[in-house]
Amino acid sequence: MPKVSSVIVPYATYLRVYEPLAAFPEPERGHWARYARRPDRPSCQDELRRSLADLAPTPPVPVPVHESDDAFVLEADGVLCVCPWRTRLRGWQALGELAEDFPLPVLDALLPPVVRHQATRDYERWLSGHPDARPWIRTATWHVPINWFVLFEDGEREYADGSAGEAPVLRYRTPMVQARRRVARGLRALRDAMEESLLIDGLEDVGRWLEEFHPRSLVELDYGGLVHALPSGSLEGDHSAADVAEGIGALRRGDEEGAGAAYGRLVERWRAVRDLRSAN
Repeated sequence: MPKVSSVIVPYATYLRVYEPLAAFPEPERGHWARYARRPDRPSCQDELRRSLADLAPTPPVPVPVHESDDAFVLEADGVLCVCPWRTRLRGWQALGELAEDFPLPVLDALLPPVVRHQATRDYERWLSGHPDARPWIRTATWHVPINWFVLFEDGEREYADGSAGEAPVLRYRTPMVQARRRVARGLRALRDAMEESLLIDGLEDVGRWLEEFHPRSLVELDYGGLVHALPSGSLEGDHSAADVAEGIGALRRGDEEGAGAAYGRLVERWRAVRDLRSAN
């Protein structure tokens, strides 16, 4: 577990897929096997700092010139699993979403139109040669999308309060087969209870993404830098995946009152984070 850095980059959360080494073709498989033996593998905070450093020059560099050859690595039941960063691909995709997060005058000040247009053209050229490309990591800022919690159950929750001088950690991990099963069950319950909703759309999108990976992969939800934005003491009591599961179970039973109560707990828990985001 990484030590607390003097410069913490807030406030991103992550949904990651770790694929078994056997899922990668050569020569990439050999690269990741060698990489996994490195003692100095970087952390998610290192990844964010590198991205922010690219925005400092004038003009800024919104997307790395070269694709990252770094990854997150873990071993589960004796199987080495790898989650490639693919920072360049994710940078292009994130650039396309910026218009939803910032008014145009603010966006133009952050990233001039000529920079954005050039990045868009670069992405279109690259994508024509890589039509099946997909990231192993999804990122959200200032929140955890509700549809991510559907993939996990409370028993898969891992929490460390950072009292030993390390960074606080709140995350969930589950086998891919369980994540896919919960997506399917969640979608059935939601579709039976309502005709359409943003939650259904988001869960369908996550489900399609998960289908792109090896069935023996692991799925991880990591609160990442958001742990530093949450109110003191709230992390330990954060059981959002349990609330989402309870709400979906209530919908399946036709218990609208129970579903509303579970949703109310989620809204109340995340209100402080939304207020902090608005203040920034």
